[in-house]
Amino acid sequence: MRKVLFIIAVVLTAGGVWWGLSRAARPVVDLVPVERGPAIRAVYATGNVEPVQWAKITPLVQGRIEEIYADENVEVAPGELLARLDETEIRATVKELEARRDYLVHEVDRTRALLTKGHGTEKAYELALSEYQQVLAAIAAANARRDHYILRSPIAGMVLRRDGEVGEVVGSQSVMYWIGRPKPLRIEAEVDEEDIARVAVGQTVLIKADAFPDLPLTGTVAEITPKGDPVNKSYRARIALPDDTPLMIGMTTELNIVVERRDDARLVPDTAVLDQRLWTVVDGRAQPVAVRIGIRGNGRTEVSAETGALPGTVVRQPPAGLQTGDKVRLKGGGPG
Repeated sequence: MRKVLFIIAVVLTAGGVWWGLSRAARPVVDLVPVERGPAIRAVYATGNVEPVQWAKITPLVQGRIEEIYADENVEVAPGELLARLDETEIRATVKELEARRDYLVHEVDRTRALLTKGHGTEKAYELALSEYQQVLAAIAAANARRDHYILRSPIAGMVLRRDGEVGEVVGSQSVMYWIGRPKPLRIEAEVDEEDIARVAVGQTVLIKADAFPDLPLTGTVAEITPKGDPVNKSYRARIALPDDTPLMIGMTTELNIVVERRDDARLVPDTAVLDQRLWTVVDGRAQPVAVRIGIRGNGRTEVSAETGALPGTVVRQPPAGLQTGDKVRLKGGGPG
């Protein structure tokens, strides 16, 4: 009798070990629900916020700032004086040329008088007259250059920013003034040439800015430049912003230009789709579901069943080598 009981105990122990090993060998899967929501296909771009109407003012010559007449947040009219550079050098040049002009006036009169009396030559008179005309042209050119030392506003607007202080040396690479209107604003974006064919005027743009990480911001594609940049391999797109946007001039942004959208889509994690199939669990066994793939974006994929209906839940990330009817265990416990 004891021998029989011993054999039964051994068999039960072996069976328990086998069952435990068999269960441990089953892959663990995590089920997630098939969700309903908007499926969005978007083109990524980056850009900077700028006014729709604005201008940058730079000196045409290098010089030391002598006076500043307009400061930030001040309204200016077209042609209004903004700043003046030191004109000492150009004034000296003009004065020297004017002295040369005065001398040549007398020289022209003298050679003409000699020619009239028969003591001079036509050649001497013509030379003096030519030099006089040349110095007049040089004076006119120097006076025109004096205007380069004066900065004026090319448009009506507000001084959005001013750089440079009295005494500082600036040149043609120095932007001293930004003049424009604080509203309306736009974003000037660079779109990769591989994506530009899918971008069109009127498309909605989802905007992300570091200054407003939790605030949903939107805009609209307003313009696309017809010529691209062959060096950067990109095209410029201008994104119109609503008047109530909190974005400020100069902010950097990340953009998702919505090129396709379906509002009532069935969505699963990207990792759930494997070889055009989803996997679900029925009575502890893996079952495949053939699907058609739609829009992908933001880590989610739009799916629809090839036949029948989609299951309520699917495996988040099917393990490699999963076969139809394989026994599985659910993460966190459950049948299987």
